[in-house]
Amino acid sequence: MTARIDHLVTSGTFALDGGEWDVDNNVWIVGDDTEAIVIDAAHDATAIEAALGGRTLRAIVCTHAHNDHIDAAPALAEATGAPILLHPADRELWQQTHPDRAPDAELTDGQELEIAGITLTVLHTPGHAPGAVCLYAPELATVFTGDTLFQGGPGATGRSFSSFPTIIDSIRDRLLTLPGDTTVRTGHGDPTTIGAEARSSTTGSSAATEQVEPHPSGQAESRSPLTKRRGSPLTGSVNSSRRASNCNGRSQSFPAPSGSTTG
Repeated sequence: MTARIDHLVTSGTFALDGGEWDVDNNVWIVGDDTEAIVIDAAHDATAIEAALGGRTLRAIVCTHAHNDHIDAAPALAEATGAPILLHPADRELWQQTHPDRAPDAELTDGQELEIAGITLTVLHTPGHAPGAVCLYAPELATVFTGDTLFQGGPGATGRSFSSFPTIIDSIRDRLLTLPGDTTVRTGHGDPTTIGAEARSSTTGSSAATEQVEPHPSGQAESRSPLTKRRGSPLTGSVNSSRRASNCNGRSQSFPAPSGSTTG
């Protein structure tokens, strides 16, 4: 059986420190024809559930807890029975959006999540947020970076809970050490590769400058992938990227969601 990456774009609002901005978010679905995990349940639980196409959702993985990446997570969890996974350092951010609903389990550095015969390794990459994580899937030659690394440089760090020196350390020490042909699938906008970003002066050199504009990507607003056109549809089409993988790996046991019963 073949593991694949499905891609959905949803639109909504990013809010922090008293400001609000329209954003388009990448939602990534990793799995096969029977089971999957969702990376960043953004804005529209109904659209994400439809994109699953009846597959069993094993987990909802949050790359960090800015509201635009988690706002649909509880509704998706309720609809599917899947647990929500978040790094504990982002619990304070999570509670700003969902004060009455805690995540179901913690993500830890080095943790391995197994789905459809492939493994995603959790890399703790603080900076954009204290509990920001990336998910590295070597069988798919892909790393899912949330808002830590984008095409052209690091995510923004000009708001609460963020740190520019920390995000640079995370990118240099945890991401640029991956193979150069690894595809970087981001929280907003277009993909890139580790090799391309290693050659980028805004990421790989000490000349990098802190981004303070009100967008998670860290890119200039005039070229930001997060600037939503008024009147654009709420959701985009689902695209698939396929690569053969070994389906004989051991299955991952994910925790049950809060308040659920298991048989």
